[in-house]
Amino acid sequence: MKKNWRFPWVIILGCVFLAGCGGDKKVEVRFATWDNAEDLDNQQALVDRFNQAHTDIRVVLEAYGENFDTKIAASMGSNDAPDVMYMWNYPAYYEGLEPLDSYIDKEGASFRSNYYEAMWSYNSINKAIYGMPVGYTTHVLYYNKDMFNAAGIGYPAKDWTYNDVYAAAKAITEYYNDGSTKGYVFPIQYDPYDFEMYLWSNGTAFVNAEGKTKGSLDSPQAISVFSFFQKMEADGYAIAAENYGTSAMTSQKAAMFVNGSWPIAQLNEAGINFGVVEIPRWGTSPSVSILSSSGLAMSKSSAHKDAAWEFIKFWTGEEANIDRIEYELPVLKTVVNSQNIESDPIRKVFYDMLEQSQGYVPASFIVKDWSSLGSDLELGFERIFNPTTLEDPAVVMGEIAGKRN
Repeated sequence: MKKNWRFPWVIILGCVFLAGCGGDKKVEVRFATWDNAEDLDNQQALVDRFNQAHTDIRVVLEAYGENFDTKIAASMGSNDAPDVMYMWNYPAYYEGLEPLDSYIDKEGASFRSNYYEAMWSYNSINKAIYGMPVGYTTHVLYYNKDMFNAAGIGYPAKDWTYNDVYAAAKAITEYYNDGSTKGYVFPIQYDPYDFEMYLWSNGTAFVNAEGKTKGSLDSPQAISVFSFFQKMEADGYAIAAENYGTSAMTSQKAAMFVNGSWPIAQLNEAGINFGVVEIPRWGTSPSVSILSSSGLAMSKSSAHKDAAWEFIKFWTGEEANIDRIEYELPVLKTVVNSQNIESDPIRKVFYDMLEQSQGYVPASFIVKDWSSLGSDLELGFERIFNPTTLEDPAVVMGEIAGKRN
């Protein structure tokens, strides 16, 4: 049979005039963020930069803002999840996310090792990685230098224990002696996610490896932590605040508190002469900090996973890390080195805490009904730290531990 050579050429020419039969059509990747306002403008600029550099991928930014969790849950339920999304609550969403281990492995060992090791446990579930680290903060001890100077006592140091904190809080409170200025501030309703770091530093946790509270939450080590903060408050040297304590620090009604990197801008704006140091120890071992970490995850249902991975690499890579450096602590060692981050006496301490905090897994990643346990703990903290109650920590935590085992 005679071959018809004309027919294929007709198809090819037709495709040229019809924009290549779809050959140059860009793959669309939907990217969901929880940010808004100024942060959203910065993110859109980064997305635009990625799009300009890629002829085959177009990323569309979807701003969910305060409705992020609601929209993510609904989109997963309707099988319409964005291809890429910000993530921190992996226990709630990991079943709808794509494991990233194989993607990371293909990039080579140096790709993974450029991220600080402590980051991975906060982006993993059941030993599988579901998110690439974007930003983080550890917690540190903030102190008001002027208030320490006025009271004539030395600044907190790396080897301080909480007994040193108590002594300094007492000296500052007694120096001002006005009934409202205290040496330390902490929340009445401490965020349970954050508070667990104190238990880790004292050799225990909310739960054991099997997720059981009995023997951990009600252990002597845990009770001594709760009792210490309660005693400092009951003795009149600490404020149990309704908020996290930033307002007490900015108004110079408290000289010390433990927090992440978020208050730095507020303290600077308020003109507070402050310093930071590692979280004090409970004994001889270095203290441990919880990580407040954000990651970038990929939807398991995404139809464009290779394109989604390209964008994830860009968003968590050096260029984007440097672009966000003014409002986010970089997660890449190469960026920390190239930008001389550790020469900054404030930011260096957050990295020192990061190095000594690896290997810990929050209870929220272990306990299946964390929302229930978290609510119980919040109420328990208020019973212990509310100045009108000051209930016995052993009784309160014993009730919560007994209820769950």
